[in-house]
Amino acid sequence: MLAFTLTSQIVYFGVIDGLLIGLLALGIVLIYRASGVINFAVGSLGVLSASLLALLVLTYGWPFWPAAIISVVAGGLIAAALELTVITRLFRAPRVILLVATIGIAQLCELLQVALPDIDVSMANRYPVALSGDWERFGLRVRGVEVIVIIVVPVLTVALTYYLQRTAQGRAIRAAASNPDLARLTAISPKIISTITWIIAGLLAAVALILVAGINGQPSGFRSLGPATLVQVLAAALIGRLRNFPVAMIAGVALGLLRSLLVFNWPTTAGLYDGSLFLIVIATTLVATRRPTGSDESFSFVPTTRPLPHAVARLWWVRHSSRIGIGLLIAGAAILPFLITLASRQLLFSEVLLFALIGISLVVLSGWTGQISLGQAALAGIGGLTTAALVAGRDIGVGLGGASFTLALPDIHFLLALLVGAAATGVIAVVIGLGALRIRGFHLAIATLALALLGQQFLWRRPFFSGGSYTVSLPRTTGPIDLTDQRRYYFFSLIALVVVIVLVARMRATGVGRRWLAVRDNSTAASAYTISPSRAGIQAFVVSGVIAGLGGGLLAGLYVTVGLTEKFQLEHSIQVVAIAVIGGAGTVVGPILGALWIVGLPAVWPANDLVPLLTSSIGLLVLLMYFPGGFAQVVLTGRDRFLGWYAARLPEPEPPPKRQVASVVSRSGAAATTTGPVLVAEEVTVAFGGLTAVDNASIRVHAGEVVGLIGTNGAGKTTLMNAISGFVPCSGRIELEGRPIHKMAADRRATLGLGRAFQQSRLFPDLTVLETLAVAAESRRRTSFTTAVAHLPNGYRRDRAQRAHAHDIADFLGLGPYADKFTSELSTGTRRIVELGCLLALEARVLCLDEPTGGVAQREVESFAPLLLSIKDQLGAAMLVIEHDMPMIMQISHRIYCLEAGRVIAMGSPAEVRADPAVIASYLGTDERAIRRSGATASAEEAHFPTPTTVLNEGET
Repeated sequence: MLAFTLTSQIVYFGVIDGLLIGLLALGIVLIYRASGVINFAVGSLGVLSASLLALLVLTYGWPFWPAAIISVVAGGLIAAALELTVITRLFRAPRVILLVATIGIAQLCELLQVALPDIDVSMANRYPVALSGDWERFGLRVRGVEVIVIIVVPVLTVALTYYLQRTAQGRAIRAAASNPDLARLTAISPKIISTITWIIAGLLAAVALILVAGINGQPSGFRSLGPATLVQVLAAALIGRLRNFPVAMIAGVALGLLRSLLVFNWPTTAGLYDGSLFLIVIATTLVATRRPTGSDESFSFVPTTRPLPHAVARLWWVRHSSRIGIGLLIAGAAILPFLITLASRQLLFSEVLLFALIGISLVVLSGWTGQISLGQAALAGIGGLTTAALVAGRDIGVGLGGASFTLALPDIHFLLALLVGAAATGVIAVVIGLGALRIRGFHLAIATLALALLGQQFLWRRPFFSGGSYTVSLPRTTGPIDLTDQRRYYFFSLIALVVVIVLVARMRATGVGRRWLAVRDNSTAASAYTISPSRAGIQAFVVSGVIAGLGGGLLAGLYVTVGLTEKFQLEHSIQVVAIAVIGGAGTVVGPILGALWIVGLPAVWPANDLVPLLTSSIGLLVLLMYFPGGFAQVVLTGRDRFLGWYAARLPEPEPPPKRQVASVVSRSGAAATTTGPVLVAEEVTVAFGGLTAVDNASIRVHAGEVVGLIGTNGAGKTTLMNAISGFVPCSGRIELEGRPIHKMAADRRATLGLGRAFQQSRLFPDLTVLETLAVAAESRRRTSFTTAVAHLPNGYRRDRAQRAHAHDIADFLGLGPYADKFTSELSTGTRRIVELGCLLALEARVLCLDEPTGGVAQREVESFAPLLLSIKDQLGAAMLVIEHDMPMIMQISHRIYCLEAGRVIAMGSPAEVRADPAVIASYLGTDERAIRRSGATASAEEAHFPTPTTVLNEGET
């Protein structure tokens, strides 16, 4: 039975520690609510203030309170200056770019703190505090600085909560955080709000670090938060859902209590608290629920590789410019060890290659699927230390139900151990990926950061990994191949990097890569095109884990003796993120450039004082401020400008001949034989908390029929369609062609023939029109993950078939001139046509269209009705349409349902619904001119429509 001691003194120390954790968590929550970014500089913002107070009091003899006031104000001013110079410039950059910028800010603050004059530490000076002395009260030993903590922290928490909840400026901060666009319409500037919140966060950080320094008592030499404390602060903020101040403070106190209890009772059990912290973070992320929103946040990373200008795209050297550039880099890397023969230098060059390899794993995970991971070094450590353990033939101890036994493993050669370690890391990544199915973005970032801390403090010390010591010796021989020579090992690492680049680049070019980017840009739309975001995320985790494990195993072989206190630490995970982002997290070549900068420069010039400034702090911030896409953005921008200049000097190429495409679907609409209802929704109810958005609604759509869905804003139309499509949970019964689908995921419903177009036609901003159509074509010719990874011929054939089908659809709809444009560059009308093209690619049997003419000019609206019906006829499909344009919905519909407050209040033909008193009172009113605008009163059966190409020629194109 475990002995457990709990005293009032242990609880007291835990509360003091927890209050300081909670205070710093308030700064995390405040910044996140205002700008949506995790501030890794939360502790460093207060370092200068804490040092300034000690300097003013101990060195210059200032009284405590004037020095304290000036130091705290300085914290707010420093935060304001950093926000105005760095954050403002990156305000519209991806959030992960801002996250890396806060890492640079943290390094800059520590650099400035070192630059301050020396603090007088003579005569055993302790850090100045407002209240000194020790007392015995109620059986507790209490210090004056701890009394200050007990008073100040709750007061600041209450004051901050009151400020945000009860003041006009606080309400403005909350408004800007929840909806920046709407806030701008009400004269609230999100940028000004961001500056205000950074000032407040700087003041909080100054107070917190001054109190921490006072408790520690050291007058100089202290730094900002260590990694363990930072994870505690982030965990407290996460428990508060990055929004709730009181909950974050209570969580901080609870974590402080837990740490005090565990450290006091089991002081020799390394990593016990860190393991508990990891489990708490995972549990918190898994129970967190995402609030339903109308849009999907994109985790896109700049830069985006733009299509080649048409005038030069036919030139061989232009088409293969990326391959030529990477080939030149590889050729230079192959020559380098012959020019520089020192073994120590060649080891450093190998280190650059292997950190680039681990950086590529982050490109797959973060750059292409939007899963932000801060624990890649932990995955690399699992691969590296597993490789070392297998080479050493280390035993595995297993305990079951009080019994224990040892599993003896034979020692194996390095190459085989390397592959097994990479595979084992892939399995661990799958486990993490399964836990990440419900979380995304910064929630996952905090969870993986906790994983990195768990590895550093607990996993690496397990006997299997460490062998009972703090170092692991690893012989690097692989059968007949001796890799003890440093140059030979360098080439071995280079070959591994090239193989990974080829495999990953191939996956990006196939349907697998397009699916990943689609999920990253808009997981909701991806689900509507039969893509499972969960499956795509798991695949990315597997590939990322295997690559990281391979890189870690190669690093372990490179170092030969792996020091657990030096390698695979939490700061290395942060370094990998910096490598990927600085190089360009959306490109394969980016991590190579980032590793050359972050790892290579300090290795080549270790004694140069300027190099650390260029590779961290100032250099990092300047690079991100002017090139947020990293070095890849610089390279791609230069390439695009050169090719644009070169294309302008070439003769205009002849346009390709227009292709006439009679049909783009494999089945004819005339072949449809179903006459009963193809879509049935019975007694559907959707509730969000205490709000019922859809109340017992029932609708039916028959084969070949167009059914309109009308009602005022807020009537529940979109929510009902979301329930039918599988994007919100509901009660009731939904059937598609007689098959119950109400328990199926959205992507599964799309696979069965339920097509969906959304109110906000955002599609996939970083995919071209052809790539977007190819994503939808995955429903018919899905690219296998295995064939893409293994480069099997079948994968090439399917990819060519997808592209050919996408070209056919583009030609059929007149989208040829836009084929190589990103969907984010298109007008709303053209984007709507692309979305309809995706429905053609899906060959959907039932089309659910949510305001297909929303945001389209009226002249183009009148062209959309013929296009919609033509696509319906091509597919032989039924159609459910939400539309506010009454002439159009009356023109194309066979029947109409009208909703009010989530209930169906009328159903019938357009004439019947238009004359229904309940509909007139609820929605139409009595003004017939609004209904007869544009003279469109013909029924769907009486209307005559031109072809889709004619419509597009007259309208958008």
